[in-house]
Formats: sequence, C-alpha cells, structure tokens
Amino acid sequence: MRKSLVISCPASSRSGYGDHSRDLIKSLIAMDKFDIQVMDQRWGNCPRTGLEGNTEISNLLMPKGQQLQSQPDIWIQVTVPNEFQAVGRFNIGVTAGIETDRVAPEWLNGMNRMDINIVPSHHSKVVFEQTSYDEKDKDGNVKNVISSKKPIHVLFEGLNLDVFDKKEDAQFQGIEHIPESFCFLVVGHWLQGDFGQDRKDLAGTLKTFIQTFKSSSSPKPALILKTSQATFSVTDREIVLGKVRDIQNGCGIPLQNQPNIYVIHGDLSEAEMDGLYNHNKVKAMVSLTHGEGFGRPLLEFSVTGKPTIASNWSGHVDFLGNYTFKIPGKLDKVHPSAVQKGVIVEDSQWFYADYGYTSKVMKDIYKNYKKFIAISRKQRKFVKDNFSLDIMTEEFTRLMNDEVLENLPEQVKLNLPKLKFPNLEKING
Repeated sequence: MRKSLVISCPASSRSGYGDHSRDLIKSLIAMDKFDIQVMDQRWGNCPRTGLEGNTEISNLLMPKGQQLQSQPDIWIQVTVPNEFQAVGRFNIGVTAGIETDRVAPEWLNGMNRMDINIVPSHHSKVVFEQTSYDEKDKDGNVKNVISSKKPIHVLFEGLNLDVFDKKEDAQFQGIEHIPESFCFLVVGHWLQGDFGQDRKDLAGTLKTFIQTFKSSSSPKPALILKTSQATFSVTDREIVLGKVRDIQNGCGIPLQNQPNIYVIHGDLSEAEMDGLYNHNKVKAMVSLTHGEGFGRPLLEFSVTGKPTIASNWSGHVDFLGNYTFKIPGKLDKVHPSAVQKGVIVEDSQWFYADYGYTSKVMKDIYKNYKKFIAISRKQRKFVKDNFSLDIMTEEFTRLMNDEVLENLPEQVKLNLPKLKFPNLEKING
C-alpha cells in the first residue's frame, strides 16, 4: 500500500526555496512510491509564478485553505527551521541552510522537532552540528544545552540538465543591444545591509569591477547585474537602480572612465535564466558572496563551461571543485546592519572576499580568456557527473528508503493542529 505524503513548501514561489521545492516534488513523483499532496506556501513577497505551465505539480496542490483530514504517513516541510512543525507519523525538515558560522537557537529547536532534517551542503550540516547555546536559569546556572539532536542529511540541490546546459545559440532579449562583447555576470537578490555588508556583497562587487577596469581608453568589459530586492515591483527596481548610481557616483572615478553596468530586474523563468547564462556576450560569473547555504545560480552557470569566480567559503564550495576561481578572504563578524532576528544572529561570522585578488583574477580572465575555457569545461563535466537532478533523485530515493520507510512508526492518534504558516517578509536566500 502506498504511503501518504504531504509536502508543505513554497512550490509556486519564484525564489531559491521555490526552485528547491519543485525539484524535491519532481523527485518524489519519480520515486512513484507515495500518494503526494502539495500544500503551497507563500515565500515573502516573491512572485508565485513558478508553476505556470507545470501541470504535473499543479495537479497535486491542495485546495487553498483546505486543512488536513487525516495524519499523513510522511510530512515534509520546506522552510526556515524555526517554522518546522511535526504533523505526520514521520517528519522531515528541509532548509536551504545557513550562510554564517552559527545558527539561531530557534533554528536548533525547530530541527529537533523533526525526525530527520535535510540541508543542501556540508557547510550547513557542520554549522548546525557545531552550534550550541547554554540555557540558564535565573541564578545563572545551566539548565539545558540547546544543540542539534536529530540526524542531519546532506542532499544537494540538483541541476536540471533538461533546462540548464551549454548552448551555442542562446538568446536573451536586450543583451544584443549592449555594445560590449565581453560581460561579467552577477546574480543575486540585493539584501539588507550597509555598503559591502549585504549578504551577496553586490555593492563591493560593483565597486571592485569599476576600479578594476577604470580607464579613459576602450574597449572595456561590462557587468550585467541580475538582481532585485525580491519583490520585482517598480519601486523595487528604482531602489536597485538608485543603489547602483550611488556606487558609480561615490567611487571617485569619472563616469566616462568607468566600465558600463547593466541591470536586469524582473521575474525570469528557468529557461530565460539559461538564455542569460549561455548568451555569447556573457563570458564569466562573479560572486563575492559573504555566505551561501548552497548557491544555486553558481551551479546553474558552471554548467555553461565558462569561468566562474566565487568566494572560497560556504555551501557552494561543495560543487565548485578544482576548476573554478575561488577567491581567498577571511571570516569576520556580520555587520549589525545585516543581522536578521532569528535568522542571521548577532556575533556570528561570515566571509569577506579579497577585493584585490578578485581584481587580478577578473583582469586575467578578460585579457587571456581562451586559456581559462579548458579549465571551465572540466568544471562543467564535474557538475554534470555529480550534481544533476537525476543524481539528486537517486540520493533522495536512498534516503527515503533507508531513513524513512524503514523507520516509519505505527499509526498513532494525533489531534491535528490547524496549520498556520507565516507570510515570511524577509528572504534569506
């Protein structure tokens, strides 16, 4: 008899959590072992367009507002851990992980409410397992230690090779009008934080690019920035453009001597992102991120066979291998402006990339591009051989067989709670 499975996740969200949710559902469908229902959740202000044209998943959606009528055999919840609830006979928490060197105590408590937990990188697993807090009574005596007590499994986010792969004739509307033939690509939400302190470090990346290629002569490369503050609204776009102008005007270099920066702002499908990655004017990707639970855009881009430049720390290191250009740096405290209550905790640390080293790498790639292609092709093969959606499905199937179906408890009486899920306003990934 097939087991009932409910997955609560932002299945329709155009976000990293949404992409991961859809991949998990595809894998569950491919297993062909469960009666699946999908409880679609909102993810902040991100558009809910991720299921357009996807009848395979849409047909599994529970009607809006419908509550569970019986206890599912398996409950999977994809969200930030402080929101995890134990609802099924067997409960699985899935989170994108953590970008710093310490998680919040609320996250540990949430993970401990589940039977097992899934994270996308070894970085996340280590941070969860190494974080602990002493809970003290009014006299200052330790009455409890908050730490990770439930099994944590690493399951990477698989790359859908039916969508993302090397393409020679890729198109992306608008890029053909850019005069530059060599463009660096930067992808990421512009998150909270002062200059250089936003998690993706978009501000520091743009300033480094401008200073690297400042010149009164031409030709110069350009930089294409695909970003938003996760709402894709007109106001959002104007704020982003204002930040870019502030960086350009504040770097002390005349505008006529600066390389051009082009901003792409909007809700793009996977196919559109693939067209952007593979466009012949896009030559390399740069990410000076302070930290990633996984770093999905880096994975998607690396399969193009073009050079990838990224910070040498956190989740994306799992799949960058030895064929990318990892930027050294140091761990240091997260700036107070980037702290998010219950998510990015005070006094935690993340990575600060070496801007000078980054500048040298970008110059070298620009001047000697052909010599880097052979290395990048090896990265492409490494990703295809080890991080595809098919391989992720195989790993997920083994996990469900060995850790879930083998340990599924007998049916127990349970008064099902009326499930309420928050409208998450802050996006951490």
